[in-house]
Amino acid sequence: MNPGILGLGTYVPEKILSNREIEKLVETSDEWIIERTGIRERRIAGKERVSQLGAKAALKAIKDAGINSSDIDCIVLTSASPEYVFPATACLVQKELGLEGIPAFDVQAVCTGFNYALTVASSFIKAGFYRNILVIGAEKMSAFVDWSDRTTCILFGDGAGAVVLGEVEKGFGVISSVLGADGRGNELLYIPAGGSRLPASFETVSKRKHFIKMNGREVFKWAVRVLAEVTKRVVSEEGLSIEDIDYFIFHQANKRIIDAISKNLNIPDEKMVVNIDRVGNTSTASIPLALEDLRKAKGLSKGDLLLLASFGAGLTWGANIVRWSKEGS
Repeated sequence: MNPGILGLGTYVPEKILSNREIEKLVETSDEWIIERTGIRERRIAGKERVSQLGAKAALKAIKDAGINSSDIDCIVLTSASPEYVFPATACLVQKELGLEGIPAFDVQAVCTGFNYALTVASSFIKAGFYRNILVIGAEKMSAFVDWSDRTTCILFGDGAGAVVLGEVEKGFGVISSVLGADGRGNELLYIPAGGSRLPASFETVSKRKHFIKMNGREVFKWAVRVLAEVTKRVVSEEGLSIEDIDYFIFHQANKRIIDAISKNLNIPDEKMVVNIDRVGNTSTASIPLALEDLRKAKGLSKGDLLLLASFGAGLTWGANIVRWSKEGS
């Protein structure tokens, strides 16, 4: 079986948090945030749960695929902001969708999670284990943001994206995947407490160790390098060139990172997909949200070559090349 995207769906919360509103929380400015990150606003989930965000995106993907929910036989979810340490958030989405009985599990690679999950699901379909797999990236990053930390609270937003992965004709679909990790950089971007190393205590709470901590300067330098490397590798392994790719969808972490990659690889602006200005860094939801924005803005034609690449805490990185298999969408 040859795996490809049968349907795509996304969801973002209604509440918009603008840079002007963040100015009231920390010492910063709209102009500074835009200059340093490219972000103008982000969505905030409020009381909505990650599983609810993921389920809403999943239902849209199922409808777009033209199948019934009962046709789904596996759920692979990825999230940097799961509802619990356990059980898996995928099981909670399964409950929301009423699909009890099918396998459901989480893949944890933080912001690279969608590339990892897409690769895992593609492998399942190639092996013939399942026919229609929901791949979901769902995030409520606002729950882990320290709203007194001006270096991180400006970055993150909430949202979800999902695809239905199933069999497509030969030569189309997910045609190449490259994944990687380097655990030596684990403390460049992490949440120190809440796991078994530092369980919740008065000290961890008082020292605000349950929020995102990031060495922004080092992450920026590393991200620019690793995104360029994984992009060149996944293209060359498929016998393609950068020029062959129709659209590049990079993880929307920082507009300056995207600009640096574009310059490094000589990618024309019209091939770059950017929506970070409106949604911020949505971690694992970033790539499907950007893919849907591309489809709405420019449309996608059968045969279009898409390169999806991301980086994240871990440190992790990954890329997939997808040859779009749907007519006129």
